[in-house]
Amino acid sequence: MVTLAAAIVSLFVGVSDVSLSALFSGEADEKMLMVFAVSRLPRTIALVLAGAGMAVAGTIMQMLARNRFAEPSTAGTVESASLGMLVVLLLAPDLPVMMKMLVASTFALAGTSLFLLILQRVPLRSPILVPLIGLMLGGVISACTTFFAYRFDLMQAMGAWTSGDFSTVLQGRYEVLWIAFVLTVASYVAADRFTVAGMGQDFATNLGLHYGRVLAFGLVVVSMVTASVVVTAGILPFIGLIVPNLVSIVMGDKLRHTLPWIALSGAALVLVCDIVGRTVNAPFEVPAGSVLGVIGSLFFLNMLLRRRLRAA
Repeated sequence: MVTLAAAIVSLFVGVSDVSLSALFSGEADEKMLMVFAVSRLPRTIALVLAGAGMAVAGTIMQMLARNRFAEPSTAGTVESASLGMLVVLLLAPDLPVMMKMLVASTFALAGTSLFLLILQRVPLRSPILVPLIGLMLGGVISACTTFFAYRFDLMQAMGAWTSGDFSTVLQGRYEVLWIAFVLTVASYVAADRFTVAGMGQDFATNLGLHYGRVLAFGLVVVSMVTASVVVTAGILPFIGLIVPNLVSIVMGDKLRHTLPWIALSGAALVLVCDIVGRTVNAPFEVPAGSVLGVIGSLFFLNMLLRRRLRAA
């Protein structure tokens, strides 16, 4: 219900005047119809698809890493996708959007796999070490990306896919996000497998689950969803951290029951953050990624402090 309400509000918030009554009464002029069809509707759909996809990707990441703090922005996944975008911009800037997404997905897959490989080699005496390792890995990758972007005078272009800004989303420039929707549905079909895999490799193998295949599928989902969002709007941090943890507190950890709610809650969160960004400094816009960064940072800090208090 919240998601639907936020989506309806999103359709009619902005600099250009788009009236619900005018649209339904037939009094809307050509400009209003064009703004609604070309900008507002695609933007709202993109917000829903991106939010739902990133929330589900974060859930899968937590299952694979077996850690509540893991998600694409704390595992080096988004930074790896950004590096892939920079490589495309340097070597083949005229590639179609789908090919850019595939290249970014490949880099995101490599970065996420490296993160999980490091976790296997490092003794994890505290759950907090997992996000710290991911943040350090992401920092190294981000530093490399920034260096080459500065070297080749591409800093401004790099900012376009790291801001999490949906203001440039128009009809014909968001359709790659439907891939994230397909992968979200596929994740729901495999939800029981992810639940078992989250209990550990030995436990999953004893139950007859092919752990390697589930791991590979989960990595592909996380990488492709992240890449499709980065290519379309940029980095949306902490969605996969905030939403799965809140839903888990209310509904538990069985993905078959929680995954639809996680997707809807992720969509609602991004919609609300985008609406706040459009209204807090109107007629200018604050990118949704910036609003999410503030909320997500506070939530992340709260999780760390609560875990420290429990340990004490």
